[in-house]
Amino acid sequence: MTSTVLVVDDEPKLRRLVKEYLERDGFIVVEAGTGRRALELIAASRPDLVILDLGLPDLPGEEVAHLVRKDSDVPIVMLTAKAAENDRVMGLRLGADDYVVKPFSPRELVARVEAVLRRTRVAGAGGPQVASYGGGRLAIDAERREVGVDGDPVMLTRTEFDLLAALAARPGRAWSRLELISRVQGYDFEGYERTIDVHVKNLRRKLGDMPPSELILTVPGVGYKLGVERDA
Repeated sequence: MTSTVLVVDDEPKLRRLVKEYLERDGFIVVEAGTGRRALELIAASRPDLVILDLGLPDLPGEEVAHLVRKDSDVPIVMLTAKAAENDRVMGLRLGADDYVVKPFSPRELVARVEAVLRRTRVAGAGGPQVASYGGGRLAIDAERREVGVDGDPVMLTRTEFDLLAALAARPGRAWSRLELISRVQGYDFEGYERTIDVHVKNLRRKLGDMPPSELILTVPGVGYKLGVERDA
């Protein structure tokens, strides 16, 4: 199945370079040089993944990501010249699935894109799988990638859904941060502890799992676990 990738960057030379490498690997590539054009293309062409530069001339990439996340869980790989850890954390808080710092290797970027899409396909494979936890309080539909809490739907990013699905695979089991980031990101990510903590914070907020948390519990010195059992 051929995937469509939207490349959003105001530098034509960089867009052409990324497009060339993606097309070599069989991707269909759509381009946008501004944030507003990117939003139009996301609505019109519904790409499978978005590579989003944060330094756009009209709308900041952060604002574009925020607007996209209001009604879409399309995977976002952020592209930026900001290398500080706090900048990476901010990107993840905005719903990014991955974060690549300029200058970068085009081959590495393609590998990151493939890894994100591969995780998405694996998580969505198989027949209908609707599981409930905690007496029906939490419901996870693996096929549709949908989550509900107390009967209300919750929109998660792909990374947040994959994280919740990993925790729900074995309720009550304590997962280390390294185990979780390996399952969710699929590669060794520098600064993984901060990364997984940000995703957990976002997930708790969306699930309404505010302190003292009941759904996703912190295991001191280890990581996290799902605090409710799967219903029979």
